[in-house]
Amino acid sequence: MLEIFILSIVQGVTEFLPISSSAHINLISKFTNVSFSGLLLDISLHIGSFLAVIIYFRKDIFEIFKDFRKLSYLVVAVTPILVLGFLIAKMGFADNLRTLKLIGWMTIIFGVLLFMSDKSKIKKNYKSGFNFKDALIIGLIHSIALIPGVSRSGVAITACRFLSYSRVDSAKISFLISIPTLLAVSIYGIYTLNLNKNIDLQSISILSILGSFFFSYITIKYFLEFLKKFTLNFFVYYRIIIGVIILFYAYN
Repeated sequence: MLEIFILSIVQGVTEFLPISSSAHINLISKFTNVSFSGLLLDISLHIGSFLAVIIYFRKDIFEIFKDFRKLSYLVVAVTPILVLGFLIAKMGFADNLRTLKLIGWMTIIFGVLLFMSDKSKIKKNYKSGFNFKDALIIGLIHSIALIPGVSRSGVAITACRFLSYSRVDSAKISFLISIPTLLAVSIYGIYTLNLNKNIDLQSISILSILGSFFFSYITIKYFLEFLKKFTLNFFVYYRIIIGVIILFYAYN
């Protein structure tokens, strides 16, 4: 029960804040006996986050499906990470990227880039300014998040801020393009389990789905409220501290 609670917090918070889930998973693994290796539990946690973002942005999603132009831009923005992620998974490169040194450096470097991007002046808004070019740029940069320590949310927000979107719009775009990614992760995980035929899919933990859903929903809600009043500096400093701690353990 305690393990599911901890994992639900890690998934719900780090999936949507620009702070890197990989960095936190490695730190928690270092200091506790909590296991992050269970594929079934991982799927459950991602399903919870997927449901949270779907429900929170249900009105935006409905509007996107009524607007073919925006729907096509969303497809453009998510295609690079889905294609590249599939190729990396198929070729078995994922494990080669999960080193403490790489995660630590990526956490710091992309924290600095987040800081730099947040200095950009606001010149666009999501409703009227989102276009094919921006969608493609965001999508290509977003695919870098396949490197552990980068953070899917963080790199998407960084790309959007460099393109002069507001903090709130940047976060909203990052949340919307996370939907297909979370769905793909869940489907691929279930497909992998089905191939193994070792686990009954009906045994997916309802508790972990609910826990991840709750913390994901709360994180989305209050992160957007936070961005209406504050800069992203807090997350920049936080990333640098976490990165330094990881590198300390990696080089010792």
